[in-house]
Amino acid sequence: MQKISDIDGGREFDWGRTSEDYARYRDIYPDELYNKLLSHGYCVKGQTVLDIGTGTGVIPRHLYRYGAKFTAADISENQIEAAKQLAAKEQMSIDFLVSPAEEIDLGENSFDVITAFTCFFYFNHDKLMPKLVKMLRPGGILLVGYMSWLPFEDEIAGKSEKLILKYNPRWTGAGETRRVAYIPDIYSKSFEKVYEDIIDLEIPFTRESWNGRMKACRGVGASLSEEDIKAFEIEHLNMLKEYPQSFKIRHYAALTALRLKDSAATQHKNSKTTNNIKTEE
Repeated sequence: MQKISDIDGGREFDWGRTSEDYARYRDIYPDELYNKLLSHGYCVKGQTVLDIGTGTGVIPRHLYRYGAKFTAADISENQIEAAKQLAAKEQMSIDFLVSPAEEIDLGENSFDVITAFTCFFYFNHDKLMPKLVKMLRPGGILLVGYMSWLPFEDEIAGKSEKLILKYNPRWTGAGETRRVAYIPDIYSKSFEKVYEDIIDLEIPFTRESWNGRMKACRGVGASLSEEDIKAFEIEHLNMLKEYPQSFKIRHYAALTALRLKDSAATQHKNSKTTNNIKTEE
């Protein structure tokens, strides 16, 4: 279980509780988003990529065919188990590990790209940022992405959000509007921004898949009791009877790419050398 004071009023949540729905209903990033990454030369053949907060491995599984070598990590054992099973079905060779992002240590200069999609705001960045500096190669890219529905522009999304809040009033995921990807100020010390974009998207759903997407939300499946999840499911499906069997939900995606500064890579190496000298003394 995770508990973060400024998320959901400190209410505990566990993505592992909703891994089945997550694997089935949250694999919804559209080709348009992946094509944006590829067009800038990220996650392509010849690169090694680490995906943190990978969930069920959505990013590495969808970009695998473009030739990058992927490692993917998540704090939830259930999420990683689901990711392994999905990758195995497609005979994908992806290295998965269970670990909080802040505790990953896969060696110095190990990756060309590190990706973090719809998870970056969960991390302790005072601990994480130095790890990323260490693991990225000189000039390496930190790619942060985020995607959300737009409740004030989409009627179904707005009504669904209100229903989540009925069952989980402390949920802080409501009220999303377009914004750039969240990057804490600490990253300006070691990274420089090289790309930033906001993309409008129309994501197709059925009544079943949108209900499943809502159940795989932090405010529902990851935190509510089984009794409340079932009650939410029934009430949400009844609400969706007002709408066609298939529909599109308005979303947006935000992408930001940061490049590791040469000075940051040099400083890390100098610090390591200094530490080694002190150890030898």
